[in-house]
Amino acid sequence: MFRQASLFGGEEPSFDPSFSTASRSQLSGASWIEYVPGWLSGSDALFDDLMDRLEFEQRRDIPMYDRLVDEPRLTSWWNESESDEVVLPILADIRWALADRFRRHFDSIGFNLYRDQADSVAWHADRHRKVVTDPIVAILSVGESRPFQMRRNRDDEHGEEGGASLTWGLGHGDLFVMGGACQHEWQHCVPKRRRHAGPRLSITYRHDAR
Repeated sequence: MFRQASLFGGEEPSFDPSFSTASRSQLSGASWIEYVPGWLSGSDALFDDLMDRLEFEQRRDIPMYDRLVDEPRLTSWWNESESDEVVLPILADIRWALADRFRRHFDSIGFNLYRDQADSVAWHADRHRKVVTDPIVAILSVGESRPFQMRRNRDDEHGEEGGASLTWGLGHGDLFVMGGACQHEWQHCVPKRRRHAGPRLSITYRHDAR
């Protein structure tokens, strides 16, 4: 995998605990997103550290379009119930900073590696919306920027998707948070790309019902 380094990505990883560049947008109903561009500095160094330490796997036989396929990305997980120690101290510090800001106990971290332009994830909403009311999902993106898209759920009255999709380019230490009823009212995806794209690692913090 070839990764294009960012200008300040190789410095020691650190984040802005004040969230000074955060902007929050109301999407629809009770759904909102918060976008913090460049929240993490030293994102390239963090990417390299995680690539050295994490063990990734590819999920097999995923139901998609009436057939079973291998998921076109690699994944790794950390869960508080299985280990008290997060893979890197800065990820634990980020966990507590997010908990303080959003008043949630983030007890798991998912690592999704998009190796190149062929890796993707289809339109979906997080499954834990079925057990958590209005979950908050915080995504920290390191590595190269990739489009992250959101669209309204299917409109029951008209039988079609509700309006055009929204797109953000996430990478190089950007933080993107989905909150309120996002996982009930909206879907999100990372589409394939036609032109070359370097690797991107999505670091996703989730919480249980507490």
